[in-house]
Formats: sequence, C-alpha cells, structure tokens
Amino acid sequence: MDFPILTTLIFLPAAGAAAVAVVPKTREDIAKVIGIAVAVAEAVLAIFMLVDFKVGEAGFQFVSHQDWIPDFGISWHLGVDGISLFLVLLTAVIFPIAMAGPKIHGQPKAFLGWMLLLEAGCIGTFLAMDLFLFFLMFELTLVPMYFLISGWGYANRVYAALKFFIFTLAGSAFLLVGILAVVFLTSSGGHLSFDLIDVARRTSQLTQTEQRLIFMGFIIAFAVKTPLFPLHTWLPDAHTEAPTAGSVILAAVLLKLGTYGILRFGVFLFPKAAVDLGPILLTAAVIGMTYGAIVAAMQKDLKRLIAYSSVAHLGFIVLGIFAFTSQGISGGVLQMVNHGLSTGALFLLVGMIYERRHTRQISELHGLQKSVPIMAAVFLVVMMSSVGLPGLNGFVGEFLVLLGTFITHRWWAVVGSTGVILAAVYLLWAYQRVFHGVPEGENAKMLDMTLREKAMMAPLLLGIVFLGVYPKPVLDRIQPSVDHLIAHVQHADPSLHLPTKGVGPVVAVGRDDNVDGGSTASVTSGSANAAPAPVPAGGTP
Repeated sequence: MDFPILTTLIFLPAAGAAAVAVVPKTREDIAKVIGIAVAVAEAVLAIFMLVDFKVGEAGFQFVSHQDWIPDFGISWHLGVDGISLFLVLLTAVIFPIAMAGPKIHGQPKAFLGWMLLLEAGCIGTFLAMDLFLFFLMFELTLVPMYFLISGWGYANRVYAALKFFIFTLAGSAFLLVGILAVVFLTSSGGHLSFDLIDVARRTSQLTQTEQRLIFMGFIIAFAVKTPLFPLHTWLPDAHTEAPTAGSVILAAVLLKLGTYGILRFGVFLFPKAAVDLGPILLTAAVIGMTYGAIVAAMQKDLKRLIAYSSVAHLGFIVLGIFAFTSQGISGGVLQMVNHGLSTGALFLLVGMIYERRHTRQISELHGLQKSVPIMAAVFLVVMMSSVGLPGLNGFVGEFLVLLGTFITHRWWAVVGSTGVILAAVYLLWAYQRVFHGVPEGENAKMLDMTLREKAMMAPLLLGIVFLGVYPKPVLDRIQPSVDHLIAHVQHADPSLHLPTKGVGPVVAVGRDDNVDGGSTASVTSGSANAAPAPVPAGGTP
C-alpha cells in the first residue's frame, strides 16, 4: 500500500506528545482530550494494519525503506511480520486503556505527554529493521518510563526509577558495543550497513568465537529488559513503586522489548551461537520460572506478588524461544501477547483496590468477594488466565511452549512444567486471602467497579477469552514467520535436526521479494533432512 502506515504509527504518538506539550498548563482538560484521542487513533490505525495484513506470508509487510544517514549505512527501514504484528497491536490497544482508565494523580498534561512518547518508542522498537534505528527506539523508552515512575509513583519512586534506569542503561551499553562490533566486522569493502537483513547475511563470515561474544552482548541487554534471572532485581521495585498506568505498560509492553529483541536480533543474527548457548538460557529460564513463583508466594504486597509472577511468566517465553521448534517459538510469541493482557489486567485491578483501600497488604484485605462481587469475578477470570486454565489465553501459550520444548529439550520442559503448578499455588492462595472470608471495617464498605472501570477491562477480558477459545487466527499469522526463522537456524547449523513429522511446516521453499509492498513467502511442510533456505534478499526470519 502507498500509505506509510508504519511510519505513521511511530510519528502519530510522537506528534501527539508534542501537541500535549504546547497546551497551556491552565488548559489541562484539552491536553487530556488530545492525548487520549491520539492514543485511540493509534489503536484504530493498528487494527487497520491487522485487517490488511496478508495471512500465510512469512515476509515483512508494509515495508518502508529510505536512506537516512547513507554515509554510515543507516536507513529508515521499517517492517512488520507475524512475530511483531500482535506486539504492535497489543501496544496500541494497551496505551489508551492505561491512559484513560486509572486515575492520574499529579499533572495530567506531563503524564500524557510522556506516555505518548513512550508509545512511539515502543512501536518503533517493534517495527525497526535497521540496527541503529532499533537501538535509538530501544533507548528512547528509558526516559519516559523513568519520569513516569519518579514523577507519579509511590513512596520509594525515585529509588525504583533510578534502579530501573541504571540497570537497563548498563544493559544497553552491551547492546551498543555488540551492534557496532557486528556492523564493523561484517562491513564489505569499507561499506557499513546497519540493515538487519544485510547484517544477517554477513554474520556467517564471523568466527565462532566472535559470534558467541557478540551474541552474549545482545543477550545481556535483552535479558535485563526481559528481565531474565538473575538480572531481574530491578523489576519488583519498579512495578511496586510505579503508578498503575506505569505498571500496566511496564508489564504489558516494555518487558516484551527484551523477549522480542532476543528473537528478532539475537537468534536471527547469530543462529549458530543461539543454538550453542541455548542450554544456558534454557537453564536461566527454568530457574527464573521456579524462583519467581516461589518468591511470589512469599510476598505480603499484592502488587509485588504480581511483579514477581512476571519473572516466572517471562521465563516461559524464553523457554519457548530456545526450544527452536515451531510450537515452542509460536507459543512464546503468543505468550508475549497473553502476558500483556493478563498481567496488565491484574495491575489494573490491584490499582482499583488501592484507590479504594489505600493499601496493597494482603493481610489487610479479606472478604472482598461480598462487598465487590463484580470485581472479584473479573479478578478470578484474569487470575485463571494467568494460571493457564484451559479455555483462557494463558493455557494456549503455555501448552505450546511446553510441547515445543519437550520435543527438543525434554528435561527442561519437565522442570519448567512445575512453573504451572507453582503459579496456581501463589495466585489461588492470594485470591483466597483477599476475596474470601467475612469483610470487616473498610473492606465491607468498598464500592464495586464503576462503569468506566468495566469499560476499561472489557477489551482485555475479550482478548483473554477469544485467544483461549479460538487462537487460530493469531497463530495463522505468527507461524509462517516463525517457520522461516527455524529454517534460518537450521541453515546456520545443519547438525541441528528438528523432528518435524506430524508437527507442522518448518522449511520455506520459495520467496518473492518486493521492497515497496513487502516480502512474500510460500511455506510448505518438509522433513528434518530437507535443506532449509538461507536468508534471502529483503527476507525475514
């Protein structure tokens, strides 16, 4: 299509942030209208992109590619495929909910401006196909999130914001070094290129040691952002002290920048190193799943409990990625979306409870099911989604991850399955203590969900139920790109034999490249011994 939809998706919230910034402080009501209207328009544009996205094609679509800094091989290169499509949609849907739903305590004008700038950075990160552009967008998200936590958070907000900023900035230093190293080491005849596809074609020129070292630099940055055990310690503090809207965005979107980066830039650029070092990351994932669940069960603060649950759930995603099977990676991508819906909704509900009771201590909350039955019912559905109850979205993603991991890394899947059991323990126990029993004092006087809060939760509940009952439309768009990535990994490491009989297509056998209209690919079933396709011109993992 001629309309630059991806560029618009980035610049629309950025322009909205600028518009909000120039509104006089005396007219903050206008700033709120502009901010929320821009966020809703962004969501509509993302839905339009989803409708126009061609099913069954593995390549990047809606591609936008213009020279930016040609002397250094830097371009404005954007594209979306099945791996990034629903992360962009999730971001566009979550932001207006977070902006319009929870109460804003403080200056709404500045708050909405930072939120819109943060949205532009997140969308840009998911769409960037140039390493320099990706790094720029990846880093752009740090500043708004820092000010959102430090400016609108709770008692220890400054400490939590500084810890978040220092951890993620330190990780980004490794990413910058890795990007510069791979670009300079793969340069041809002194010609530099930061283009993702160009660099991916040339990484095979690197020695095995060079690939592993640069891959480790990328992974450290993304592991901090995810966060992956043991680089997770900033997350509970950031979640606990952030305002409700900040916690929702942090859980639903920002953490996915790490897992998406692992998949798109770590595995795609260095497939052989990813296979060689995969067991280490699988081990870190299953440790994080178990550790996060056990520590979550010990928490006295309901919001902190949910924060530690993210450590466990993000471990599931990393487990699926390094299974290197169609089911595992597809489940991991789907679980990124599922976690955004479920955990984002949990933080919204905890925010509602805090607005009414001004406490998040589990020991001070009990019997709420009788005073706020609608909120209790919604909380139960969202909690069961997080547990992985069949019929809700969490089950589909976790099942695919464990199935895909069991095919290639059986014992990691067995250990990882304990995370499902432990999740049921800490979430059900927390629900029992907060909502069961006889309400007393302020707990008996709590008001149930308002119409605005119900409207805020409705799209999240719809997504939770739809993905649990009928995930096929989503998986149909995810799987072709995932299968191409697996073929790319197999091409880099022919000794890696993935069992494919009866478990779906993994080998791409044809591709047509069209830079203006995006790349298209045909995918067919194949055996593990078939020769997978290399990275094609303008192609995609």
